[in-house]
Amino acid sequence: MGRFSLLLSSLLLGAVYAADVGNRYQDGKVTGEFIEKKDFPCHSLSRDNYTCSGCIQLHESCAWCNLPDFDSKKQYSRCDQPSKLIEHGCPEDSVENPQTRLITDKDEELSDHGEQIDEKEAVQLKPQEMHVWVRPGSHVRFNVTYKQAVDYPVDLYYMMDLSLSMSDDRDKLSQLGDLLAERMQQITKNFRLGFGSFIDKKIMPFIDPRIEKQLSPCYNMQCPPPYGFKHQMTLTTNTAKFKSEVQKAEISGNLDAPEGGFDAVVQALMCNEPGWRERARKMLVFSTDAGFHFAGDGRLAGLIEPNDGQCHLDKDGYYTETVKQDYPSVSLLHKIIKDRKANVIFAVTKEHQDLYSQLSQALPDVSSSVGVLANDSRNIVELIASEYLKISEKIIMVDNANVSDGLTLTYRSRCLDLASDLQETNVCEGIKVGDDVNFEVTLEATHCVDKRDFVLRIGPSGLEDALVVNVHVLCDCECEREDRIVHDAKLCNGGDLVCGVCRCVGGNVGKYCECNRPGMSTALLNEKCKRTNESAICEGRGICNCGRCECIQRLNPEEQISGEFCECDNFNCPRHDRKICAGNGVCNCGQCTCKPGWTGRACECPISTDLCLSANGKICNGKGECICGRCRCFTDTPDGRRYSGPHCEICPTCPTKCIEYKPCVMCQMWKTGPYNDEKCAECPFEVIPVDELPVVNDTTSCQFVDPADDCTFYYLYYYDEGRDNATVWVKRHKDCPPPVPVLAIVLGVIAGIVILGILLLLLWKLLTILHDRAEYAKFANERLMAKWDTNENPIYKQATTTFQNPAYQKHK
Repeated sequence: MGRFSLLLSSLLLGAVYAADVGNRYQDGKVTGEFIEKKDFPCHSLSRDNYTCSGCIQLHESCAWCNLPDFDSKKQYSRCDQPSKLIEHGCPEDSVENPQTRLITDKDEELSDHGEQIDEKEAVQLKPQEMHVWVRPGSHVRFNVTYKQAVDYPVDLYYMMDLSLSMSDDRDKLSQLGDLLAERMQQITKNFRLGFGSFIDKKIMPFIDPRIEKQLSPCYNMQCPPPYGFKHQMTLTTNTAKFKSEVQKAEISGNLDAPEGGFDAVVQALMCNEPGWRERARKMLVFSTDAGFHFAGDGRLAGLIEPNDGQCHLDKDGYYTETVKQDYPSVSLLHKIIKDRKANVIFAVTKEHQDLYSQLSQALPDVSSSVGVLANDSRNIVELIASEYLKISEKIIMVDNANVSDGLTLTYRSRCLDLASDLQETNVCEGIKVGDDVNFEVTLEATHCVDKRDFVLRIGPSGLEDALVVNVHVLCDCECEREDRIVHDAKLCNGGDLVCGVCRCVGGNVGKYCECNRPGMSTALLNEKCKRTNESAICEGRGICNCGRCECIQRLNPEEQISGEFCECDNFNCPRHDRKICAGNGVCNCGQCTCKPGWTGRACECPISTDLCLSANGKICNGKGECICGRCRCFTDTPDGRRYSGPHCEICPTCPTKCIEYKPCVMCQMWKTGPYNDEKCAECPFEVIPVDELPVVNDTTSCQFVDPADDCTFYYLYYYDEGRDNATVWVKRHKDCPPPVPVLAIVLGVIAGIVILGILLLLLWKLLTILHDRAEYAKFANERLMAKWDTNENPIYKQATTTFQNPAYQKHK
């Protein structure tokens, strides 16, 4: 089964190469493409590097035969496709063909962080470890899945600018300490809080050089001396201590506007004093109302020693190298943040938002964001919470692959849109707790370097979770191991036999170390096998044996490589119609030697002009010249007309005789047209009736409609200008249109009118019914809703009226 799969894969590769070659040669075109090295990349292995390792590094399809006498009889190349090597007689177990493969060593399921101390930590990335063996020029693909765990640990270290302008911010932060912890615990229960502060370097011109100002740099108030960075409080869950430490932190001052925050970032991340947990999301809040100093600014104070990016804190938490080393560069800052898997939130005032946004953009593959801080930091709680969610909802896959090591990694993902196509990206956004995101990772080994084994770490930026990939680049063959080398081999006349090839020692040189040339080396003998100083040994198509080239024998016995330096062959000549020398010549060292009767670069042109003769016996009808067996019509002729066609017989601008011959054709064939019998007898030709018009060169086709029956008739004529004679072929049967069905049309029109009338009446009746129903429904609804008034008619008067006499007094 293994032998069959090996042959099948090699045949498929060969088919791809053959298809590619076939696409290069188009019909009817001469091409000078040389196909040997293009079709068979393994054959281009330099004789200067004719080794097994050189072969497998050349192309992923190449394999090496380590059989000692493989090429003793026939000059087959040891470096070829596996199926070719087996076909040439190399046993399968002697074929060196390292295969790219992958083994997953650790693949734990994704899980959340346990609430108990002894429970396992959260698993947010799978798989966790694998081994990859990859050949140069080859690649391997695998999937990586990320899932944000519930209650993943968070260490938040608040680093505050404590220059004088930030005094109200410090007080507000102290008041909001409990609220900050409470808000963050709503996001994750596993939360710790730490605190540090920074000002600037205690050296001119960053502070006032006067002694009294160094002791108390604040204006109109007493304050302690400035400092570069001070670690105030280790990460803890004790929020009361956080409030206390923030309130106790002393305000100081400096002279210029920018601050020394970069020093603080380096110390906070590189030192152990903050107490960062390895398996936690490290959040560093950088709070300031000013800009920043960076590398080079320290030279203004004479600090020429660059920042070393190491921890330098004393027992009290102060940065000790603040007046000895320059500020960190942006690139050093990026490296430390990336290496420490930290996430940075720049909490800055509105006027510095653009500056820190540019800084955040200058930190690629690092989780960072910029939030606008109120003047007194009253919005710090929501700022940190929102920026934390922004960072945690965005995943950036990063790695430590180095292009100079010959390794490249590319990522593709659908992110959360599982219905979409894979897109090339290493960033996904909008990730919520519990969401799964899958990345397809492609690892490619582009070339070999001195190092063979690498350890790659692939994982999300800002988190310790990572997939460890142990990469082994297959640059060497098994037969090149020391225990497989045959020393003092008889075949090699005392030299070493390595992978079936002799490696000479001492003064012997040659293929089998058989050449005893005093003062000569294999390199010098190889120089004798080069046509020029820049040429390959034997032009890369032979073996240099004691200073003479032995050319490789091709699979096709008709194809031969020859010459002193194997520089000639009989198959790399110009082609025509996919044939070497068009099949009309012999290929001799890159040039065609044509057979009699043929000429041209690829022998594609006949010398004879027979193919250019027109029907009138003239070459190209006398309107062109015969070149390579084809007519090239003149662009300028004495009569000013342009000719075209295979024999320059077509003249689009010349008047035809179709109209002139029309009456004669009509009267002779069908007794119609304007000519009577007398006039018809005077016609200069007699028509030739045919069932189908013949295909004759240098003829003109005509067609007209006969008014007598509205039928179209066709004829073809050839006019011999030299003899003033015309030959006319007429098609017997005309093309007549079918008769018009008058009765069917009339009946159809009448039926259409009747049906349309009936449909209109039905539509009118339907609309009337619908209108009546609507009116009735409206009436019924109004009747139900009616409320009759119970008052009497105001104009009604009773029949009797009673008046009371005011003067009448009733007797008591």
